[in-house]
Amino acid sequence: MNKIGIIGAMDEEVNILKGRMQEVTIKTIASMEFCEGKLNGKEVVVVRCGIGKVNAAVCTQILADIYQVDAVINTGVAGSLRNEIDIADIVISIDTLQHDMDATGFGYEHGVIPRMDNSIFLADLQLVTLAKEVCAEVIPTVGVHTGRIVSGDQFISDSGKKEWLVEKFGGYCTEMEGAAIAQTAYLNQIPFLIIRAISDKADHSAEMTYSEFEEIAIGNTVKLLDRMLTKL
Repeated sequence: MNKIGIIGAMDEEVNILKGRMQEVTIKTIASMEFCEGKLNGKEVVVVRCGIGKVNAAVCTQILADIYQVDAVINTGVAGSLRNEIDIADIVISIDTLQHDMDATGFGYEHGVIPRMDNSIFLADLQLVTLAKEVCAEVIPTVGVHTGRIVSGDQFISDSGKKEWLVEKFGGYCTEMEGAAIAQTAYLNQIPFLIIRAISDKADHSAEMTYSEFEEIAIGNTVKLLDRMLTKL
């Protein structure tokens, strides 16, 4: 893994990393600013993809085609789907799927992508293991969970929908980009990892707690990613 693509959905998620980079070259492609350079001695491309699955997929494909990255790591925030996963905890993806993929009218199950061999995309086990080890080092007081991350073009703030995501898919947390990045990486045969810091509970309290804890959540993912790069 000589060159790592690092994707965040928002400026807040990538600005800290950009500020620590050296030998930076910046290109704007598809209205996204790709910052190529070195971070902790590692070749990286850091980019804000924007919010939602389309932005995330376009961004990942550019990293594959133009920058030819060897792996993609996506950091950001998410809503918890389980009582034991608290605000500011970290969820590391074992796999991802799109919860809003719905071709049930053609006889498919929810979440199944028609005419694809896979609809559930497995994260790279080396990256999963490394992320777990680094969490114990740099944020030892934070709860760390490995499991399924479910994605859709929806901000989940409804308890009923939250329960459905757990019952139907076994999700650990929900957000709006990870599965699209995972699918694009899978199609390009690039290892990937999705890391999420919990900013809300994906229920009626989500809008209030999201804004309050977003900064803490982003800070934790930055610490994690910063140390991971020194060990890759």
